[in-house]
Amino acid sequence: MKRLTRSTSDRWIAGICGGIGEYLEIDPNVIRVIWVVLSVLTTVFPGVIIYILLWIILPEEGQARPVEATAEV
Repeated sequence: MKRLTRSTSDRWIAGICGGIGEYLEIDPNVIRVIWVVLSVLTTVFPGVIIYILLWIILPEEGQARPVEATAEV
């Protein structure tokens, strides 16, 4: 199963566009251009806020997933 993560190999700032590009199997530069165009068309502010939220929410590629603790008896 594919997971959406921040890219560690194709990143400019936080790896958000690189991760989205890897997930959708699209060139990350296309994602970057779309992101910039949409940000400019929406007066930049929403695009920046969404990018920062994704930076906080998305795990980095290769980062361990949290595992539920089980009680041993």
